[in-house]
Amino acid sequence: MNYKPILIVAGEPNSVFLEIFFKTIKLKKFKSPLVLIASLNLIKLQMKKLKFKKKINILNLKKIDNINISNNDINLIDINYKTKKAFEKISTKSNKYIQNSFEVALKLINKNFSNKLINGPVSKKSFLNNKFLGITEYLAKKTKVKNVAMLIYNKDLSVSPVTTHLPLKLVNKKINKKMITDKIILINSFYKKRFKRKPKIAITGLNPHCESIHPFNEDLSIIKPLVQELRRSKSKYRVDGPYAADTIFLEKNRKKYDVILGMYHDQVLAPIKTLFEYDAINITLGLPFIRISPDHGPNEKMLGKNLSNPLSLIKSITFLDTK
Repeated sequence: MNYKPILIVAGEPNSVFLEIFFKTIKLKKFKSPLVLIASLNLIKLQMKKLKFKKKINILNLKKIDNINISNNDINLIDINYKTKKAFEKISTKSNKYIQNSFEVALKLINKNFSNKLINGPVSKKSFLNNKFLGITEYLAKKTKVKNVAMLIYNKDLSVSPVTTHLPLKLVNKKINKKMITDKIILINSFYKKRFKRKPKIAITGLNPHCESIHPFNEDLSIIKPLVQELRRSKSKYRVDGPYAADTIFLEKNRKKYDVILGMYHDQVLAPIKTLFEYDAINITLGLPFIRISPDHGPNEKMLGKNLSNPLSLIKSITFLDTK
């Protein structure tokens, strides 16, 4: 059985990602070859700092159709990044390096070398520079895809925010029937394709207890009638709601559902991280390939300490470790 390589963009060079990557390949073997897209210079510096040893197999992009990929070594596509330190402060210095890394990954996907992508964290402030809400939107723009969804996946319960990294004061302006419907369609398609079944989806309200002292209540005016429409549609989506966000995550309630769709980022990500900690992965739905991001950020405070938990990256690779 032939397994396509899993492309791994290391992302922000001053993050805990390479430490987590080193721990991952030390702890577990995978059937799919792993191809790391990162800086050789940086890897050597961080391997020395973290006292990690592994042979590096440098891949030649010009001969990508005829390369020798090893499952025992670090398969590396070297992206130039000049630094003399294993770790520095996050800044715009790394922007070109990160951009080049993603561009190489997307070129390889377009050449059908792989259809699996994992990326390490980036700094939204430095790299995205307020042009994109997150890498989800960045990759959507790069691949000319209009509708995408963020799914934080765990086999027992997943969550998805209708709005992603949006300031709270702007969320209510983005809540509408089309946006919610687009997310539900993507989630439903993903579960049918991946797991051969329709998911049961609970939809939260926007307001506390689904009530509002404001004359316009999004829960009653937008979400409730939409749920009724979706249940009556030809596709007969298995959706319920709106539910109060402070009780839907109670054990007796959450056990009834595969996915809880929330109106904003922390409404559903805070509970899911409390429940599963690192045992969750961020899957972007709607792209022409499978993209996963381990559920952690750069975590500057932990740089060089060798204390970061690799579980989310292990789960990410495991999820993609199929033919």
